[in-house]
Amino acid sequence: MAAGMALDMPQPDGAALLDAMSMPVVLVGPGNHIRYINSAAEPFFGASRQQLMHRDLAEILAADHPIFLLVEQVRRDGVTTAEHELTLDGPRLHRTGITVQGTQLPDEPDSVLLTFHDSSAARQLDRQLTFRSAARSVSGMAAILAHEVKNPLSGIRGAAQLLESSVAEGDRELAVLIRDEADRIRDLVERMEMFSDKPLERRPVNIHRVLERVRMLAEQGFAGNIRIVEDYDPSLPPVWGNRDQLVQVLLNLVKNAAEAIASDGQGGEITLGTSYRHGVRLAVPGMEHRVELPLVVSVRDTGPGIPDSIRPHLFEPFLTTKTSGSGLGLALAGKIIDDHGGVIEIDSRPGRTEVRLHLPMVAEGRTLP
Repeated sequence: MAAGMALDMPQPDGAALLDAMSMPVVLVGPGNHIRYINSAAEPFFGASRQQLMHRDLAEILAADHPIFLLVEQVRRDGVTTAEHELTLDGPRLHRTGITVQGTQLPDEPDSVLLTFHDSSAARQLDRQLTFRSAARSVSGMAAILAHEVKNPLSGIRGAAQLLESSVAEGDRELAVLIRDEADRIRDLVERMEMFSDKPLERRPVNIHRVLERVRMLAEQGFAGNIRIVEDYDPSLPPVWGNRDQLVQVLLNLVKNAAEAIASDGQGGEITLGTSYRHGVRLAVPGMEHRVELPLVVSVRDTGPGIPDSIRPHLFEPFLTTKTSGSGLGLALAGKIIDDHGGVIEIDSRPGRTEVRLHLPMVAEGRTLP
């Protein structure tokens, strides 16, 4: 009967104003029935207004969720109350780091207006500054290594090659070892050289062609036994970026996903996706105006997830959980996307890890060659 009564309840005063807000807003009435949601709440909860209106809030969130205590406190004390760093889990919902604020309606003490603020974008920008600083520190180290290490390293490698042909059979293995280790160090130095601050050459890039190239390389190599699924928005406009560097970043992310699935030993799949969203606006060094990042490219896998202990340090140079890894892959990815004026976002839990690249689109007036 209470649910039937909720169907007849009118929309709140100022509904048009609430609908214009970019922040998700939900109004719950007596019995915690949802009386109203604004447009921003639809993508936030992954359901339409028609699907959510007049349902019980407990059908969307677990009955013991802290939001219910917040609602009761607002009703009881009549004061605005907020809860920070909440996790919202549901059939189509998984969001972390959410701040929820509850406010009582003056003329309806049993109705509570809930606003949801996702602080992940702000945290992501903070991390981006940290990644940028870490990458720049590696840039200086790379310049030193290139000058001080590569030249003598070539001499060591050349000497090892000469020794291979002149030493006894028993010592040849040691000469080969010296040569192989010199090659390994050279490869590491060359990877670090990619952190240098060379000007980035950008042009319109069809990101789906980039992803097709990455998928083909992965299927012919390290991901030959893993199913790769494509979930693309075919109308996506071109990315304003560097094709080769975007291939490098995405290939590295797909390789990480494949290795995570292989480590789990239970099989799985990788999903490559693209979508258009109204991205965050941020200031990019060297540009006068703040830019939007509406293009989202994602790599999702069904692996075991990223351990909690290393999540805050994912983009730090030389951090790796692999026995043969250098720990430069994600640090380099962070620098490349930062150079594009973009943002990397990672969402991970057991059975699902998704890396999202938020990238700029081509400015109006440019065309894809």
